Amino acid sequence: MLAEGVGGTVWRARTADGRSTVVKRLSEQAAPDAPSALAWLTWRGGAGAVRLLGAEGEWQWLEDGGDRTLSALLQDEGDEAATHIAADVLRALHAPSDQSFAGLQTMTDRFAALWIEAERQGGLFAEAAAVARQRVAEDAPVRPLHGDLHHDNILHGPRGWLAIDPHGVLGDPAYDAANLLYKPLERQDLRTDPARARRLAEALGPAVGRPAQAVMAWGFCHACLSAAWHLEDENHEEAERSLAVARAIRRALEG
Repeated sequence: MLAEGVGGTVWRARTADGRSTVVKRLSEQAAPDAPSALAWLTWRGGAGAVRLLGAEGEWQWLEDGGDRTLSALLQDEGDEAATHIAADVLRALHAPSDQSFAGLQTMTDRFAALWIEAERQGGLFAEAAAVARQRVAEDAPVRPLHGDLHHDNILHGPRGWLAIDPHGVLGDPAYDAANLLYKPLERQDLRTDPARARRLAEALGPAVGRPAQAVMAWGFCHACLSAAWHLEDENHEEAERSLAVARAIRRALEG
């Protein structure tokens, strides 16, 4: 077994000609997102992301993206080096594709938990919901997005750095960069540094053709969305950690 988590269980497998591939069995929790994830992988066709080799039901067969995560590189070489690679991956993911796309999750559906907490609690959740609705309504580009790009979803292997585990979302390209402001989860010192949030937004925004302000705005919204997800799971400690990130990004936006 290669990995096991909320998304499912992953094994390495070899083809008849000796190639290393990955077999993934989705968890019950991850299964509802599978159609949009598969649609995005098909649309991407291996450009900047692992190739989808096959899928049936709860099972997926994928290209082996490698062993080294961007989180490991950040630990060894620092945040600046990791950000540079993340920008390169984003450029590859947002390059034009000849493939058609359909079946991606909308941003309205993606943020369902935030709408609920905004009504229930108000405060920072309501502020983030207002920003998200404004961003959805504005005249920004709308493209297929990975939807969950972060330091543990970028791997290095034979084809270089590739993205894995997409959600498959249709929306503002700035959102694809925004989650990187929220990660890595174990580095609360980085996540709650407003200067770091601005630095990443300024580095990643050009990779998706969007201004740093848009990346930070979506970063603020995504941190509050993550807090809402944690509250759904009754994990109040992680919700507070997420809200601390949201406050830091908001300070960066105001600075």
